[in-house]
Amino acid sequence: MPLVDAVKQDLTAAMRAGEKDRVGALRLVLSELQKAAKEGGDDELAVLRRERKRRLESAKAFRDAGRDELADGEEAEVRIIEAYLPAELTDDALRAIVAAAVAETGAQSPKDMGQVMKAAMAAIDGRADGKRVSALVRGALGS
Repeated sequence: MPLVDAVKQDLTAAMRAGEKDRVGALRLVLSELQKAAKEGGDDELAVLRRERKRRLESAKAFRDAGRDELADGEEAEVRIIEAYLPAELTDDALRAIVAAAVAETGAQSPKDMGQVMKAAMAAIDGRADGKRVSALVRGALGS
């Protein structure tokens, strides 16, 4: 588990540097990674994506409630988590993958969206948000 080891090293460095916010975020990430490893479930990147999504949703909820300082904290944790994730695909690369998935599945109408999403998400391998992919698939299928 190289990701767990990397997080442990970063946690140690953050503790030595006295970075309280970073230490808290890394402890949460490490805990989730270790829990997933123990359960034998999610892969490490899936755990990180899930944790990033949770923080983004929390930040949005805090902003909507007028709690900007709490939203800022959640967004800071998102940036820490994103440092361990592979880079997001560009829009052009994403469009190319969606076009290939449409061609591969032979999709022609919005009814075929599920097949295209399945093929596209497999090729994307977590390097793009499902909402972005869904929007591009809808556009490609004319819905």
